[in-house]
Amino acid sequence: MSDLTGELIDDRYLLKRQIASGGMATIYAGIDTRLDRSVAVKIMHAHLANDEAFVSRFIKEAKATAALSHPNIVSIQDQGWNEGGPPAVFLVMELVEGSTLRDLLHQSGSFSTDQAMRFITPILSALAAAHQLGIIHRDIKPENILISNDGRIKVADFGLARNTSLAQTMTAESSVVLGSVSYLSPEQVQRGIADARSDVYAIGILLFEMLLGRKPYDGETPIQIAYRHVNDRIPNVKEFKPEIPDEIADLIFQATAPNPDQRPKDAELLLNQIRDIQAKLDPKRRQMSLELDLPPVTPKVSKKPKVSIGSAFGGLKEKTNQLISSNSTNLAKQEDSVRTKKRKVSKRVKRNRIIALLILLTMIFGGYQLLGVGKISVPSLVGMNQAEATEVLSELGLTAEVAEEIFSEDIAKGKIISTSPGGGGRVSPAGKVALVISKGQERIEIPSVTNLTPDLATQKIAELGLTIGDVNEAFDMKIPAGFAIGTDPKSGDKVKRNSVVNIVVSKGVEQVSLISYVGKGGDEALSELTNKGFDVNVVYKFSDRVFKGLVISQTPEISDLIGLGSKVELVLSKGPEFVFVPNVLGKSKNDASLDLENLGLKVVTKGSGKVNNISPAIGTKVKQGAVITLTLR
Repeated sequence: MSDLTGELIDDRYLLKRQIASGGMATIYAGIDTRLDRSVAVKIMHAHLANDEAFVSRFIKEAKATAALSHPNIVSIQDQGWNEGGPPAVFLVMELVEGSTLRDLLHQSGSFSTDQAMRFITPILSALAAAHQLGIIHRDIKPENILISNDGRIKVADFGLARNTSLAQTMTAESSVVLGSVSYLSPEQVQRGIADARSDVYAIGILLFEMLLGRKPYDGETPIQIAYRHVNDRIPNVKEFKPEIPDEIADLIFQATAPNPDQRPKDAELLLNQIRDIQAKLDPKRRQMSLELDLPPVTPKVSKKPKVSIGSAFGGLKEKTNQLISSNSTNLAKQEDSVRTKKRKVSKRVKRNRIIALLILLTMIFGGYQLLGVGKISVPSLVGMNQAEATEVLSELGLTAEVAEEIFSEDIAKGKIISTSPGGGGRVSPAGKVALVISKGQERIEIPSVTNLTPDLATQKIAELGLTIGDVNEAFDMKIPAGFAIGTDPKSGDKVKRNSVVNIVVSKGVEQVSLISYVGKGGDEALSELTNKGFDVNVVYKFSDRVFKGLVISQTPEISDLIGLGSKVELVLSKGPEFVFVPNVLGKSKNDASLDLENLGLKVVTKGSGKVNNISPAIGTKVKQGAVITLTLR
């Protein structure tokens, strides 16, 4: 399309310069004249603006993509149709000044594992946000990964203005197609369909390229590359770079599985798997933050003056004597006041002395317990393993014992969740500290329910502590109607307790209609029947009545309802078995040979010049494949 630099689109967006161009659109750096800010304006090519179906889909997808709000996604700001100027359907996005991942790959060749992980994590985070809203990117490739000048990674071009089948894609510019098809999943190539697992496949190819500096397959044409994605298995990256960790290599191999059901179901699951691998390879990446606990250090028991029982009771005796003396003085005064001649101690005075002594003893013992005199302070053990905790406690003369093992979503397996007493608590010398140890994250493996009745499948899943969700139906060519096909999430996946598991029940083989292809081209019949899911067998026969390549007969010939996947036999014409030798006298060697070969005959020539003799003779009835000798002079 012509360069629109300098145009004012929609009386608002001034196009300053062209920054990119592809098979379906051109992108300009521009200015929003109303808000005085820099923007990127994507202008769809003029011939697409006249396609009502395309424009309708473009607007629908633009609205859906505008709902995405994520720091690693290029935001959509406006969309419309240019009025009062060149006809154009346009999209306004934030302008990201910087480079693309493709530019970095050209510069560096390949990335280290750490570099690749740093790039892929924000990309997956962006895709995860989109997949949660049901938005599929469909075209993940280095050209659509932008790196701003401040280092921010942005994913662009979510599902906008993109053909959905390889046949349609072939009409775009070959350079653009060659780049895109390298990341297309087999189901996109074969059936033109894409879901979250298709994006996961593209991420696997992207990781392959980042780690090795090349794509899995090369070819001169898009169809060559697409063919290999459908028919070959993406090789394991360790075959080319053995130092790549096994966990990363296995994850890439799983993400690029030809069967979508064998891949992670969406970007969020793939992101979680990568984070788990990163934490396993580098435990420092997942440091525990437990600010409320005391630091896990070995405390020193403070050295306080020892208090002996004797000295304690010595002080007690002194205080008691003072109390007795005081009581005696008071009693003496009372007796003097009544002029008692004998100083005899009454029972009431004895009772008061005993009560005073007990109160004093209780106060001393309670203070001793309250202040924890002689007890040892327990350090914080949370986050340690049992061996580490045992060693720390043994240095204090304390013993560790496992009180309980429980599942934890936050604390790694084998690590201490809590203790009794807790960090900062006190325990008697040679005492015990009870440990509660993590069993790690509880994950329940979803069982296989294939070929079970819905009731038995429900019971089997519920017995494991999982929640039954929806019971959906789907056609299946192998499982009889009324029996379970599988689950969502699929069997073998590990999920949290009480997770919702949906059951898929077979509706049996889908019934479709079958039309007659008798008299039609064999290639057309074979292609259409195969695309509809039929198992087609082709037989070739001679026919004097049906031209070569056309369908002579079909079994079954026609049916209003037939099971999808049923076998259909096509009999194609090889043309007549016998033909008559035509008159090619006087013709050149090339013209005569072409006439004879078109009839299925083989040609042998002698001499040069024009044909002056034919053997067998003109009009002779011969079989296809017979040899005709031409003599030239």
